[in-house]
Amino acid sequence: MPLNTFQMMQLAGRSLSVQRTRLDVVSSNLANAQTTRTPEGGPYKKRSVYLEEAALRDQFGNELTEAMNDGVRGVAVAGVEEDESAPRMEYEPGHPDADEDGYVAYPNVNSMEEMVDMITIMRSYQANLQVFSAAREMAQRALNMGRNG
Repeated sequence: MPLNTFQMMQLAGRSLSVQRTRLDVVSSNLANAQTTRTPEGGPYKKRSVYLEEAALRDQFGNELTEAMNDGVRGVAVAGVEEDESAPRMEYEPGHPDADEDGYVAYPNVNSMEEMVDMITIMRSYQANLQVFSAAREMAQRALNMGRNG
């Protein structure tokens, strides 16, 4: 069954929100790629966004709205988790955070992977923004036909 205009806007809007969260996390990872000391102790830990399938509901979680959406499902942020893999160890005996053997624990962030993720996120964000704009324009045209018809 084809989506109606409001379902398209809701799906695109939810996806825009998800992509914004993903972009915030990637930006944080890049900004802290060289952070060797955090308030929690140790180097910064890479964070990742986990997504889940979610029913389309209105802002009140109305199940009637979900039923009217004919089972159309979108995506939502399930959570943001820290990567528990080992930090990258580099030999820098003069560094203030070096251990007794002269090694410094750096974050487990691969800047190249993060940049590729950022490009992918930005493209997805732009595509969803175009979908939202097209749906809004279709709704506006329908309203204008109703006024002029």
